[in-house]
Amino acid sequence: MKPFESLGLNLSLCSALEEMGFEQPTDIQEKAIPFFLGQTGDLIALAQTGTGKTAAFGLPILQNINVDDHFTQALIISPTRELCLQIANDLKKFSKNLRNVSVVAVYGGSSITMQIKDIKRSAQIIVATPGRLIDLMDRKVIKLQNVRTVVLDEADEMLNMGFREDMETILADTPKEKITGLFSATMSGDIRKIASTYLNNPTEITVGRKNAAQSNISHQYSVVQARDKYTALKRIMDFHDDFYGIIFCTTKIETQELSDHLVRDGYSADCLHGDLAQAQRDKVMHRFRHKNIKALLATDVAARGIDVKNITHIIHYHLPDDIENYTHRSGRTARAGQKGISIALLHIREAYKLHQIEKLAGLKFEKYLIPKGEDVIKARIQNFVAEFLVEQESSFDKTKIQNEWIQPLMNLEKEDLIQRILATELKRFGSQYTQSPDINIEERPTRDSNSRDSSRDSSRSFSGRRDDRNERSGGGDRRRTSSFSNRDSNSSGTDVRLFINVGKKDNLKYDQIRELIFKNTKISGRAVKDIDMKGVYSFFMTDASSADAMVNMKNVSYNSRPLRIQLASEYEESKTSPVQRSKFKGRG
Repeated sequence: MKPFESLGLNLSLCSALEEMGFEQPTDIQEKAIPFFLGQTGDLIALAQTGTGKTAAFGLPILQNINVDDHFTQALIISPTRELCLQIANDLKKFSKNLRNVSVVAVYGGSSITMQIKDIKRSAQIIVATPGRLIDLMDRKVIKLQNVRTVVLDEADEMLNMGFREDMETILADTPKEKITGLFSATMSGDIRKIASTYLNNPTEITVGRKNAAQSNISHQYSVVQARDKYTALKRIMDFHDDFYGIIFCTTKIETQELSDHLVRDGYSADCLHGDLAQAQRDKVMHRFRHKNIKALLATDVAARGIDVKNITHIIHYHLPDDIENYTHRSGRTARAGQKGISIALLHIREAYKLHQIEKLAGLKFEKYLIPKGEDVIKARIQNFVAEFLVEQESSFDKTKIQNEWIQPLMNLEKEDLIQRILATELKRFGSQYTQSPDINIEERPTRDSNSRDSSRDSSRSFSGRRDDRNERSGGGDRRRTSSFSNRDSNSSGTDVRLFINVGKKDNLKYDQIRELIFKNTKISGRAVKDIDMKGVYSFFMTDASSADAMVNMKNVSYNSRPLRIQLASEYEESKTSPVQRSKFKGRG
């Protein structure tokens, strides 16, 4: 008996899997497929992306479909359009040898009219994003009263994207008697609440440790000055000739600006963020999937649901505020058993986040030294020579090449010819990297972590030449400039990242936050840039002089609570106190 047959799958599905190149079931498939086939109860499955979850729930759903019933029998909810389409396409491939099984994908950003036609024709299995699904439910197009199986795929992502109310609305409209599967990479308190409310005594299976990052990913970090992050990024891309990766940024503006800078500097790059129309997003993803671009700049929200094979690197231009976001970011590489590299570019004040991630995700970061200029040049030469020695098929007329193009080179000495070929190939890199400085920051042991004064530093484990360098730089109040430009500045060193204790749950819009700050500081709203709104707080960028006035704002309240602005790094460090640490764990 073949491996997939032993799980209880029928011959039609097994033959399709064999044709697709599936040989052995993954861990999650071995555990989930028999459970779903048995229809014995609800299931919580904790597994990272890229472990074969779609087949784990999709194959038993296909086998359990009654082909004589044309109403909707199974519903699969996913957080993003990309994942929705991917699941639907996979199900269609799995069911190629089955007759009369219909799979329909419904998602935003595409013609709802065509989707309605597909549903009315037959939709035994619906794969949907929450927003479009509710829209079609409101129109009475999708009716869930006969649904037998519901799957929430990447449930943690849906909660992170703010779909909790939508999920509850959808689940409340399904029959009580059904099988529900909740698939998630992490298990947070919110996931537990959803499960306890809508799942009936679920069985829980785990592949790997809960909330853990994948073991086949090499987790690395580099420490550089904030102003050197862009240089570090370029060196990584130049050193690794096979670089094909996603670079995560914190804001839409930073994502777009970094992408523009890379393109201007000759790199094949593009970006994904919330301001892109669906057609633009599709175009970017098409180019990335086909490797027309090697670097994709993205925010956490925009990158959710991306599943692209053979990604070699994940670069964290800034570490995320949430452990779950790090897990999801790094999980975009090392898909389907492959290996991948995740590199965090840190400045000194971000080091404490590294220790939080190590502790909560159960992994160990290794130091990655940003290549020196001479290392980049050496690597490029090695790659060029290796490629040069591989015999290439040519469509040119060899006789013409010999007579017209090679003949003029015959007068050159062999060594001279080799030097000229290498010089031509390395023209851009030679001018850029000759005598370029080492930008890595040296580590030195921290002070005794038992003392109160050193407790903040012990969580970082890094220190460097930050303070003495900036005190030697001229201009104005040096101590104040140092405290802003190095701790919280952007890559240009001119703007400062601040925290304010109002956010999305206060029902504020971006302009209202600007107006609130202007009203109490008399600083123009134009000085408040790149607002990144969270639940009950927000981050934003401003210039150093404005930051000083904002941080010193006193006796101001909003909705009867004190309004507070402080350096983002100080707020983030405060979360590592014993009280805040326990709250952080509760989310994991």
